[in-house]
Amino acid sequence: MKPLVWLSALLCGWSAWLPVKGQQPFRVMFYNVENLFDCRHDSLKEDREFLPGGEKKWTPSRYWRKLDALSKVVAAVGEERLPDLVGLCEVENDSVLFDLTRRSSLRALGYRYVATHSPDVRGIDVALLYQPGSFRLLESREITVPSVDAGFRPTRNVLYVKGRVLSGDTLHVLVCHLPSRLGATRVSRRHRMLAARTVSAVADSIRTVVGDARIVVMGDFNAGSEDEVFLEAFIPYFHEPELAFSRQSEVKGSYRYRGIWETIDHILVSPVLMDNSRPFHTSDGCRAIVAFPFMCEREKTYGGVRPFRTYQGPLYKGGYSDHFPVTLDFEWRFPE
Repeated sequence: MKPLVWLSALLCGWSAWLPVKGQQPFRVMFYNVENLFDCRHDSLKEDREFLPGGEKKWTPSRYWRKLDALSKVVAAVGEERLPDLVGLCEVENDSVLFDLTRRSSLRALGYRYVATHSPDVRGIDVALLYQPGSFRLLESREITVPSVDAGFRPTRNVLYVKGRVLSGDTLHVLVCHLPSRLGATRVSRRHRMLAARTVSAVADSIRTVVGDARIVVMGDFNAGSEDEVFLEAFIPYFHEPELAFSRQSEVKGSYRYRGIWETIDHILVSPVLMDNSRPFHTSDGCRAIVAFPFMCEREKTYGGVRPFRTYQGPLYKGGYSDHFPVTLDFEWRFPE
């Protein structure tokens, strides 16, 4: 089905999402979109790999195909309604976000966005798309991880977004992409821990002002739930709702490397958001890994399926991403 056709079909049913006493969940999604670069060179960044003449031969046709592919994923994740918040990582700049929300198949769905402008040497950032009808933006800013001061290469900034949801609650959202696991294991772990503690410090500063602040942290942590970075920097302060399911029985995580499944993409919440007596809350079993069949490919070497990615090394595959998105649903009700 052509992108505009299936999006038009989706919109016919989507108009019914408008608030009906909490019947529809408030859906949060996070997605590592695997190197969403434009086709123009930024002289301040190491982006030559993703140019028409670069190693990846990243042409405008491939770029626009990827934008429509990502649009299809966002719309499919919404099912009967669109995700209200969509955290993204591995986006190059404002230009790709403008094209995604205003010039791709997603343009009919009304998303707005905020993004970071990080010192990351490759130029990749994090962003948040939001539906202005269900999330009223109040404030946004970015927080720099003090990587250089600690002797590391610059990494992605943390995005902080504050907004009000339909229940009247104020939501504080942190979107992050922690440093990769490449290179020396101990060094990369220290860098991830530094970034994770930066995120936790922002959350602490929010709690200092608002003791029962509703905080959501989402991102690619490059760490599973048993990793010491996760356990030490996040678990004392946040809860990760139990995973309900993935849409493919063979899928056991959000990322697969050399046949091994891992869930390194997370959505965490402050404990107050697990209180079902509150007008805006979530619970165990409301988190999911989304892996529709069109987002998967068979893996010849290790068997089973894996994310259908855009590139495998220099080989263009034309897929979506090397990660699956994760979602978390919140229940809400109008204030009395």
